[in-house]
Amino acid sequence: MNTHIDLLLEKRHSNPHSFLGLHENVIRLFRPEDDEVYLYIKKNKVRAERVDKRGIFEYQLKEDIKAFDYQIYFENKKLFFDPYAFETSLKNDDIEKFLKAKHFELYKILGAHKKNIHGVDGVEFSIWAPNAIGVCLIGSFNNWNGNIHLLKNVEKSGIWQIFMPSLNYGELYKFEITTKDGTVLTKTDPFAYFTELRPHNSAIVSNIEDFKWEDQNWIENRKNQNFNRPINIYEVHLQSWIKEDSFFLNYKDLADQLVPYLKEMGFNYIEIMPIMEHPLDDSWGYQVTGFFAITSRYGTVEEFQYLINLMHKNGIGVILDWVSAHFPMDDFALNQFDGTYLFEHEDEEVRSHREWKTSIFDYDKIEIQNYLISSAMFYLDKYHADGLRVDAVSSMLYLDFGREKGDFKPNILDDNRNLEAIEFLKRLNEKVHEKFNGILMIAEESSAYKKVTDKKGLGFDFKWNMGWMNDTLKYFQMPIDKRQNNQNDLTFSIMYAFNEKFILPFSHDEVVHEKKSLFDKMPGKSIEEKFANYRLLYSYMICHPGKKLLFMGAEIAQIKEWDNFSELSWDLLKKPLNKKFQNFVKDLNHLYLKSPALYEDDFSFNGFKWVDITDRKNSMISYLRISKKTTFLCIHNFSNNFLNNYFLKLENLKKVKQIFDTEIERYGANQKANIAAKISQNGLYFDIMPFTTLIFEVEIE
Repeated sequence: MNTHIDLLLEKRHSNPHSFLGLHENVIRLFRPEDDEVYLYIKKNKVRAERVDKRGIFEYQLKEDIKAFDYQIYFENKKLFFDPYAFETSLKNDDIEKFLKAKHFELYKILGAHKKNIHGVDGVEFSIWAPNAIGVCLIGSFNNWNGNIHLLKNVEKSGIWQIFMPSLNYGELYKFEITTKDGTVLTKTDPFAYFTELRPHNSAIVSNIEDFKWEDQNWIENRKNQNFNRPINIYEVHLQSWIKEDSFFLNYKDLADQLVPYLKEMGFNYIEIMPIMEHPLDDSWGYQVTGFFAITSRYGTVEEFQYLINLMHKNGIGVILDWVSAHFPMDDFALNQFDGTYLFEHEDEEVRSHREWKTSIFDYDKIEIQNYLISSAMFYLDKYHADGLRVDAVSSMLYLDFGREKGDFKPNILDDNRNLEAIEFLKRLNEKVHEKFNGILMIAEESSAYKKVTDKKGLGFDFKWNMGWMNDTLKYFQMPIDKRQNNQNDLTFSIMYAFNEKFILPFSHDEVVHEKKSLFDKMPGKSIEEKFANYRLLYSYMICHPGKKLLFMGAEIAQIKEWDNFSELSWDLLKKPLNKKFQNFVKDLNHLYLKSPALYEDDFSFNGFKWVDITDRKNSMISYLRISKKTTFLCIHNFSNNFLNNYFLKLENLKKVKQIFDTEIERYGANQKANIAAKISQNGLYFDIMPFTTLIFEVEIE
């Protein structure tokens, strides 16, 4: 007995069920904080005897009883079943699948789950801590006392469990983990569905199963979708989109305002910057501590499910920003979780990101692969998300990312690739696509790594086209008179446009850290000229091959840089030019959504053909966007010249119809009188204003 008691007191008993609870003719309890302990046995109140001053109580039975024939009596006159009367429910099959890297739904077996065992309601708590020598459960239900509820190391698997009868949703809890050197660490559950609002971090037992989804038609239709469709993404940071009276608007109120706005503006996808739990607002959500927990900043699990459900009912897909590249070193979370480098690399040379001061996952561990793939699966399964934008993929691919030259440990092939992370990404995409049809896996990847969107490569569906974005913004920000000598910055993108399946991003990263807002980047001698360039920029993106992404605020010509603590400058819409620019974005978005020529073939030269890139003097380029039934001619004038009766050579032109002009009064321009476009024997005559995009629907023999 002394050995058991010592282990209990030192919080290092790996199998408390073998000692506590009902054993033959004795009920044994560990209550070190109590002077007296009473039991109810078949409705009779009896007193247990203290048999060891360190907190062991026993009651000797005079008759045989079953494990559920007795309850523990507390001073508040409440009765609770003994947790140690219940064996843990973890199945050998789940253990085997987990240890062999075949379990990609760990959120179903680890964490806190409400269950009914032998007719008794309660919550089962499970945690993976393979190097711990003891694990205790603490919470509001036991006054945060780590001397009462010790977990069992099930089959010595490293998964610790306890069933707590009578507990319900809403309970706060943490784990105390005893390390091999005897240190006791207090940790938040890595599989928690929900936690307290920062700066607090206790996990909260939460119900994720009972929401009444109404998006069955959306999910079913999604299975059959291909990429020959329009994808127009609105990137949102929920904290700073709109605030109203409170610092954080909740998910439900945000949904009720976002959905009509997205529909009106012509965005058919929303990409939400990380809503996984994170302690620091200034990280924008990219330093995640809860990989299965939506942040409590904006409300409850059910309210976030409401948001996605409402989006789907209105034909809007939801992409979640997801971080698998690193995690912060906060002591309450994954950092040295069980006293060892469990989630991060053991090797100090590859353990941390120098620039971000965060830890890198050890992708070579099959359990870590299980953990991260399960996290991805979780949001697609329980929240019906339509895709994940995987953050910082480049940092995962290269061992020398963010480091000085030579400051990295080469792989076994003596180069800079992170071979384990590469295999993890391949496996992630493979397993996600096996389980869910029609979802989008998107890589934020800025290097020249090949086959990011190839099934024989990394297996993503899309990659952000950072090269196009950087070259385009570089071109637009240079002095107007320099454009004619730098036209290659625009045309070069087509050289690689079809090497991957690209999304064209104007994201949050381009409007922070003194980079200026998109609108403020635009050159111009007057405010009208800046707006003209801005319309030209956006229309160029819409016409260029690739799916589209725009960060919130760009559509109203936000002047100041994005501030994650302030809402967007909605008051700008009181200004005529800003309101007209918003109308412009709305009209062009809706044109994009209904025009197959602009989206049907974004990934091959079958959908694109140059018309003219030789007029550098006037900074003019033109090209065809081609679908099975329609062809659009897109013409961009990047100069400050008004070109009257301009001739564009285009053989065999049969019909032409102008369908969009960025320089009209509705959008804030002072349009000169244009002559109607005229077809000649071998081309087209038209007028075009400075900094203008014209789109024609054409028929070519």
